[in-house]
Amino acid sequence: MEKIRYERPVIKKLESNMPNKFGSRTEYAPMTHIDGVAVKELITNFGSPLFVISEKTIRSTVAKAKKAFETRYPKVQFAWSYKTNYLNAICSIFHQEGSWAEVVSGFEYDKAISLGVDGKKIIFNGPEKTDEDLTKAIKNDSLIHIDHLDEFYTIVSLTEKLKKKPRVAIRVNMDTGVYPMWDRFGFNYENGQAWDAINKIIHSGKMELVGLHCHIGTFMLAPSAYGVAATKLAELAMSVKTKFDQEISYIDLGGGFASKNTLKGSYLPGNDTNPTIDDFAEAISTALLNANFKKDKLPLLILETGRALIDEAGYLVGTIISNKRSSAGRRTTIVDIGVNILFTSFWYDHKITPAQPFTHYSEDTCVYGPLCMNIDVIRESVNLPLLNRGEHIVVHTVGAYNMTQWMQFISLRPRIVLIDLDEKCHVIREKETLDTITSLEKIPGHLKKFDL
Repeated sequence: MEKIRYERPVIKKLESNMPNKFGSRTEYAPMTHIDGVAVKELITNFGSPLFVISEKTIRSTVAKAKKAFETRYPKVQFAWSYKTNYLNAICSIFHQEGSWAEVVSGFEYDKAISLGVDGKKIIFNGPEKTDEDLTKAIKNDSLIHIDHLDEFYTIVSLTEKLKKKPRVAIRVNMDTGVYPMWDRFGFNYENGQAWDAINKIIHSGKMELVGLHCHIGTFMLAPSAYGVAATKLAELAMSVKTKFDQEISYIDLGGGFASKNTLKGSYLPGNDTNPTIDDFAEAISTALLNANFKKDKLPLLILETGRALIDEAGYLVGTIISNKRSSAGRRTTIVDIGVNILFTSFWYDHKITPAQPFTHYSEDTCVYGPLCMNIDVIRESVNLPLLNRGEHIVVHTVGAYNMTQWMQFISLRPRIVLIDLDEKCHVIREKETLDTITSLEKIPGHLKKFDL
């Protein structure tokens, strides 16, 4: 006979009026399985905490994004944003789905090359490209997106040495009606910087201007802003055609599309209010089709979508360490998931679900991580049922940025598991050990001995 689950006694005030500002409860059913694999089994086999990524969700999300754009615009190419999640297995899934590579550092560029990506299908963005990075990109015929004039001058000097004409674009920043403007990167549209850069590139004769690029922001909630950006880049492309009789072969609208996460301070859940990929596709495609391009001269539309394609495929499962009351009597729950591995908890109110059947009693709870720092807060306020020590939770929508911006702080970083289309589990990154950290350290001889 199965042992009955213990529920500690609780006194709960009866409320006969409307729910409070935290709502009545956040979940009506536990999440016991991810893609058919039991959460308890995952933790038993691979440890806690544990990142879990759904291959099925990734491929399904990519298919929806492709359909959204390709049914509206005839020439579309996705490029996987390495900074969003650059695990080899994840990048390989996107490349299998036809995505090029979009990188912002020499490290990411080398990673793409090592995975077998054709240099011609690597887009090199970012303000810091060393001479060595640019030399590799030029030799591999990669697409180089110029961020500032110093980079332009560097490329000019390199072309004289390499005797090769690189393919380049410029990054353009602009007023799209969303503030504050992202004008730190690239050349401004409104004050003429962008046109000045285009003139310099074409008159230099040292490189081939093939594209125009922008990245207007991150976690954008206004698809109309992309319509403005697409319109302005199209106008710039038409001006190049008019003045120089030269076609711009592609327009790159970057990324920044919102996932279904809920931003801190939002009144309603992101799943209900954030724009869909169809909303972004409609705004961008309409703007480009309404531009004055001839039917047979439409530029290729490149999209560097990251977060919106991977976020929902990622889960972080963890274990309850303890429950306590704050000095004000508020319920707090401590879990083994810290902000060192869940960096996006500073941005989002992540959805948290119990991983086992639970009592119908619930309470406003502050969920803390295990780190010895007061800012280690996973959720400042969430309505959760009573959870006992040793039970498990699932944190949702964590696939973007957590595995690239995480920190080795106080605790070692955990394993990452991929569940494939056949519901089989694969470790795609091992958990760290003491040797992982100390193997890079060196102790001077005079510090190797001490007496206590």
